[in-house]
Amino acid sequence: SSGINAEWPLRPGKLKKQLKRHGNATRHRPEVILNNFKTRLGHSVGRMLGSLFHMDPEFKGRNVVTFHNQRDFIFLRRHRYIFKNSARVGLQELGPRLTLKLRRFQTGTFDTTGGEYEWYHNHKTMDVSRRTFFL
Repeated sequence: SSGINAEWPLRPGKLKKQLKRHGNATRHRPEVILNNFKTRLGHSVGRMLGSLFHMDPEFKGRNVVTFHNQRDFIFLRRHRYIFKNSARVGLQELGPRLTLKLRRFQTGTFDTTGGEYEWYHNHKTMDVSRRTFFL
């Protein structure tokens, strides 16, 4: 069986109740925005993250899930956009607020001992330059 597997370390985030002026999410399927996934690995990771959500969003709910890649950290945010008038639109954060950093990316069946990794983060060699990014 083919597929992809990714490993993400759990980083502290903020739950909905910890956010100021948060909104309540509805059961509508959100739109998905993938931002700044420009490399070959970034395209694969972005497609994997986008596939977690239904491909036919319900625009009536005005929900948006954003995956933003910046310096190989992926920021996950969920918002609702609100039309204030015909020219202005506001955003209300629905939560949670998470930050992800890819540790391993593997294609094929999940096998941590004998599987082939397409990419894995080696902090001794990869964290040397602050100008080199992989996603």
